[in-house]
Amino acid sequence: MTTDVYNSSLIMKKNLHPTNYRLVVFQDINNDFKFLTRSTVETDETIKWNDGKDYPLVKMFISSASHPFFTGEERIIDIEGRVDKFNARAKAAEKAREDRKKAAAKKVSRKLTTKEPKLAKKSAE
Repeated sequence: MTTDVYNSSLIMKKNLHPTNYRLVVFQDINNDFKFLTRSTVETDETIKWNDGKDYPLVKMFISSASHPFFTGEERIIDIEGRVDKFNARAKAAEKAREDRKKAAAKKVSRKLTTKEPKLAKKSAE
């Protein structure tokens, strides 16, 4: 028994794709670049477009207008304090390393000071 692979009723699922597409404005908040396209994304914000009509607005952190790959610019885009978070983690890690070194040095000095009286007692006997 052979199956007809070109029969769309066997391959395609019905009612899979959304039907609520509408015009939506996407705005890059880094450089205020905006574009109008069709989307199903839900949003409460609206904006007046060049044609005078109001459209739903979706704000983005990065688009092709601000992404370094497309612009050719090398710059750090700090979104939501990522650079600050990284620097804070690096500083905390350095402090933890220093604390471990101090604790290890303190432990070694304690061992040395606890052995000295024992050695003194043995030599006194």
